[in-house]
Amino acid sequence: MVVLKTNRPEYRNDIAEEIRLFLGLVDIAETADACPVDLELTVTLYEQDGRFFADASTADGHSYRTLADLPQQNRLEEKRQEKRALKIAVFRLLRQIYTDISVPWGSLTGIRSTKLFRELTMRENAASAEEQFLHLFDVSPAKTELASRISSVQQPYIQSVRVDRDIDIYIGIPFCRTKCLYCSFASEVIGKQDKLTPYLEVLKTDIAAGAALVRANGLRVRSMYIGGGTPTVLSAEQLHALLSFTLDVYGGYGRELTVEAGRPDTITEEKLRVLNAHGVRRISINPQTMNDDTLVRIGRAHNAEAIEQTYALARDVGFSVINMDLIAGLPGEGVPDFSKTLERVCALRPENITIHSLAIKRSSRLKQQLDAYPLPDAATTERMIQSGAEAASAIGMQPYYMYRQKYMSGNLENTGYALPGDECVYNIDMMEETTSILAHGGCGISKRVFGAENRVERIPNPKEVAVYMAKLPALLDAKTRLFSAACD
Repeated sequence: MVVLKTNRPEYRNDIAEEIRLFLGLVDIAETADACPVDLELTVTLYEQDGRFFADASTADGHSYRTLADLPQQNRLEEKRQEKRALKIAVFRLLRQIYTDISVPWGSLTGIRSTKLFRELTMRENAASAEEQFLHLFDVSPAKTELASRISSVQQPYIQSVRVDRDIDIYIGIPFCRTKCLYCSFASEVIGKQDKLTPYLEVLKTDIAAGAALVRANGLRVRSMYIGGGTPTVLSAEQLHALLSFTLDVYGGYGRELTVEAGRPDTITEEKLRVLNAHGVRRISINPQTMNDDTLVRIGRAHNAEAIEQTYALARDVGFSVINMDLIAGLPGEGVPDFSKTLERVCALRPENITIHSLAIKRSSRLKQQLDAYPLPDAATTERMIQSGAEAASAIGMQPYYMYRQKYMSGNLENTGYALPGDECVYNIDMMEETTSILAHGGCGISKRVFGAENRVERIPNPKEVAVYMAKLPALLDAKTRLFSAACD
């Protein structure tokens, strides 16, 4: 347990994120009442002579101070600088104490490191962005280079966005056949009770209202993405009905239509032909690993051979862009196991590979049973991630988007690689927050991008299917207000 004392409680969660870079899922208390205490941390922010100082200290005498000039622009920028100073002070203090913990992204804790790099580049230039990543945020040279490379690849896609007019459409199918060991996603496991049919009826209402909202505000669909859960738990008939209805009310899907097909045990030739007939050219077939023992261990109802067979079937049907998700750091795996996965996947020659670092989610079965599932250490996972980057490069791919999550093995990242020209527009738009998103279905998040103000407003749909269905009328009202107000 860590006891945290601060005179700025509004930044407590931000400070806690820095602590967890070093101590993982440790409990963080506000007072010294709870015992035992592994670390007592005091963090103070104060102003003096037109500058503000952030002090971080421990009960046993370690301390660090950082300072900055108070910005003159506005209160929003002042708060941003205050938070940054506090986080850097805490990070540099803890780095002195926990010298054996790998923190390749330095003090950065947010999901969108590349968005920050791009904003710093726009404010000044790429050289300044690299300098700040290296020396202000303490990001490693390798990760700074990764952010820079991704920013360069994304540039033509981001430049093509008309912020005041373009919008991406997300449709969520929060259902799965089974739940994986590491998953904390609030998806419904398909069972005897048919929850899918009533969900799809409510989803159609949501989609129709969204299409009307897009038309009423003169918006233009840039891309469409159907994710999950596992969208291919739907039958061929249900997929046909959903796609036909969606494309009819929206009048098209923009530059691309992606379906996260996911697990091979839910994919059939009939479903693939339905997707292809409706204009889907980009799908995901996600092995996570090509080691059969690991697939059993993590709760996947397929083997590596089924992945290869499903991939060949998708090619025969006519899909021109296939993504394959892999996870580094799965329980029981080492570098040779991950290398075997990379070799088999790269031999298939997909257009995209997304390499994830295993994240330990609080509500996952893995977190609840950690003693039963030994995980590779941070250094091993980092070698896996590096071997993944090298394997992707060897078949002509380049990194084009990335994001981070809490409690990732080795404090690493998830990176999408693609052959040049086969990057997923939706992934870039969503992660860089350069394009508004209208989300339909449970777990989706609608976002309106106010480009001139560098501001994003969000409306999250409830994660639980029953709650989403019950609250849909209120959600539709909220989305109407958000997108209509933004388009006045």
